[in-house]
Amino acid sequence: MAEDDAPIAPAHAPLSLTVPEPAVRPGGQPDFSGVPIPRAGTVRRPEVTEDPEAMRDLAFTIIRVLNREGEAVGPWAEALDLTDEDLLAGLRHMMMLRTYDARMMTAQRQQKTSFYMQHLGEEAISCAFRKALEPGDMNFPTYRQAGLLIADDYPLSEMMNQVYSNDGDRLRGRQLPVMYSSKEHGFFTISGNLATQFIQAVGWAMASAISGDTRISAGWIGDGSTAESDFHAALVFASTYKAPVVLNIVNNQWAISTFQGIARGGAGTFAARGLGFGIPALRVDGNDYLAVYAAAKWAVERARRNLGPTVVEYVTYRAGGHSTSDDPNAYRPAAESAAWPLGDPVLRLKAHLIARGLWSEERHAQAEAEVLATITNAQKQAEAIGTLHSGRRPSPKDMFEDVYAEMPPHLKKQRQEAGF
Repeated sequence: MAEDDAPIAPAHAPLSLTVPEPAVRPGGQPDFSGVPIPRAGTVRRPEVTEDPEAMRDLAFTIIRVLNREGEAVGPWAEALDLTDEDLLAGLRHMMMLRTYDARMMTAQRQQKTSFYMQHLGEEAISCAFRKALEPGDMNFPTYRQAGLLIADDYPLSEMMNQVYSNDGDRLRGRQLPVMYSSKEHGFFTISGNLATQFIQAVGWAMASAISGDTRISAGWIGDGSTAESDFHAALVFASTYKAPVVLNIVNNQWAISTFQGIARGGAGTFAARGLGFGIPALRVDGNDYLAVYAAAKWAVERARRNLGPTVVEYVTYRAGGHSTSDDPNAYRPAAESAAWPLGDPVLRLKAHLIARGLWSEERHAQAEAEVLATITNAQKQAEAIGTLHSGRRPSPKDMFEDVYAEMPPHLKKQRQEAGF
């Protein structure tokens, strides 16, 4: 073979990609040993005026208040302003949300509604955060923050009317079940297209500041949706204009069926995403009602004092399926929820109240019965109006309403052609 005809050795190895893999698959043994969890009370609490660059460490730890004995410890606990009545109400709100979920899940299985999404294991996040806000503040939630409404005493029967899409539904059947809306309760209409909440929350906060108002906003997103472009666009604007907004990331370990590592990339934590934009970031135990409230108050104060946005990641676990259309056993071990090391938010606050002498096992059993009676009564009221296949439902003509301030000719024509 002539020298010129000799094969040329490749200068580089073939390119390849890395596909992240969850720690364990269905049928395997759940293992959370790789999740570093600091002892309760050991994470420092900075002043709200601290420079974001000086508090980068808080994006890589977990703020915790409640220890294994049910005691509230550490600097974040010392800053709490919750009364005994506030704590008892917080427990009741979480119990209410959990029972509401259970009743609506059963209703879906009975074909009284087409769809439902529960909050099992995540109740502390929305219930506690709502108590850190003031009237007039606006949340831009996803479908797993119904606790914002329950903790603000929104009527349960109104929520059920929306789930059933009956004639009492304020949204007139135009929205997927669980996509509530209430301006008076600071709950912006939910969008099924996730991540839009972040840019909407930032825009609303900017508008509030431009108008000289005092109200702030809060955006909500799940770990999977942080991979959407809207998430990054929101952080750019929030950072540039120091918008008075709290940007909440609920890291419940799973998107629909993909584990958090797919969306997180190489950032280490979701909170760390804020650091690249110069935004202070906190990482919080999302199953600790007191830690969620303490971090929320801190972030809300920053926004209210014109100190700019805060990114808050709540580390929690989605104990149930993504929705009634999902079977989590297809992509994760059945025992994984029980192995989650941060425990159950309801049981942890219950233990704290018992440790303080404010609660007991007997009182808890009584409260469970009271909550169930309240939920059952609200359900009877809603079902008396109608469910998916029976009772009174909104008129089809409602689909033409509330689209324009004045209905244009082409919609009038379509309505007439439809017989309305």
